[in-house]
Amino acid sequence: MKTHFGFYLNLLAILLFIPGILLPMFSLSMDVSATIAGPALTSELINKELSLLTTIQELWQNDRILVSVLIFIFSICIPLLKTALVAWSYFKRKTQLERKIISFVGAIGKWSMADVFVVAIFLAVLSTNHAETASQQTLSIMGFKLNLMISSETLSAVGPGFYFFCAYCLLSLVGTQLSQSGLNKSQLND
Repeated sequence: MKTHFGFYLNLLAILLFIPGILLPMFSLSMDVSATIAGPALTSELINKELSLLTTIQELWQNDRILVSVLIFIFSICIPLLKTALVAWSYFKRKTQLERKIISFVGAIGKWSMADVFVVAIFLAVLSTNHAETASQQTLSIMGFKLNLMISSETLSAVGPGFYFFCAYCLLSLVGTQLSQSGLNKSQLND
């Protein structure tokens, strides 16, 4: 029973994985404004919504190839491989191959960085949301004193992709654990 439930949880997890990598995970906007003796000039410096795939693509285009490849391997390839192997093992029930596959999935699951990626996004949002800086100076121009205030505001938020990806991580973890537990229980009964 645990093996069936674990398999279905892994199928549900992969269905959540797809929008999790395609939809925006993180949005970031940064505005800067300068106020000189009353009137203010405001400019938007950054306004981005990034999904996991666009993050990888952007890192690649900015010549951060190693980082983009590592994120691709550990956050996309390993989760897909893990799900495919769990599905394959499900159809090879009560065989030595099933035991080997589930054991291998348990080992590579430790190398999946999907959960670490979720935590990193969450921490990035918490550390940058509503961060505001301001600096006030007094300028003297031909005897006139002008007050100059330069401020910036950074807003960040998690997007729907974050929630899908987080749900994938949790369901995949529980599904794999149930599959392993069901396998261990069947080994005891043999």
